[in-house]
Amino acid sequence: MDLMTREELARDPLWVARRLLGCELRSSSPEGEVGVRLVEVEAYRGTDDPASHCYRGRTERNSVMFGPAGHLYVYFVYGMHFCINVVSLTDGVPGAVLLRAGEITTGRDLARSRRPAARKDVQLASGPARLAGVLGITREHNGIDLTDPDSPVRLYDGDQVAEDDIRSGPRVGVAAAMDLPWRSWVDGSEAVSAYRRGGRRRIRARA
Repeated sequence: MDLMTREELARDPLWVARRLLGCELRSSSPEGEVGVRLVEVEAYRGTDDPASHCYRGRTERNSVMFGPAGHLYVYFVYGMHFCINVVSLTDGVPGAVLLRAGEITTGRDLARSRRPAARKDVQLASGPARLAGVLGITREHNGIDLTDPDSPVRLYDGDQVAEDDIRSGPRVGVAAAMDLPWRSWVDGSEAVSAYRRGGRRRIRARA
């Protein structure tokens, strides 16, 4: 498979989100390699998206979201989990796509060792924290270039999912812009995570 290019990812997050479905994310480490086929994603813009980490401007934490496209934005949430995003749009304009779920394609045994509580393989990367966990991605991966063949985490083009097989709906657990249908997923994939509506009690933005 070919690596995704920066030019392909330097577009509106809503377009990039649907384009990422069916693509493969691979993470290499001394333990081995794990790959996942992406089946669920969420788009986030910047200063016009109140659910985005960039809504109130640039900070040290969210600076990766301001580009260039094709880099990995990693953040820690609820004091427990890492979540991973693909940066989109052009340099200086914030936007990203949260990777919510995937199907294991490579390194199943290593993935299971990282998620021993999963009862089924389809649950290994079902949800953003689980996805980051099976790939072994932590804060140290923040900012790496997914389009670089020498990067420890790389994003590959896959079999593009047909539009008829893509579904869209509200993002999960956000406290603002809750009804925007900016979450996209592959219809019929058992790895797609359960939907949970956000609200006042869920005060953290996703990306």
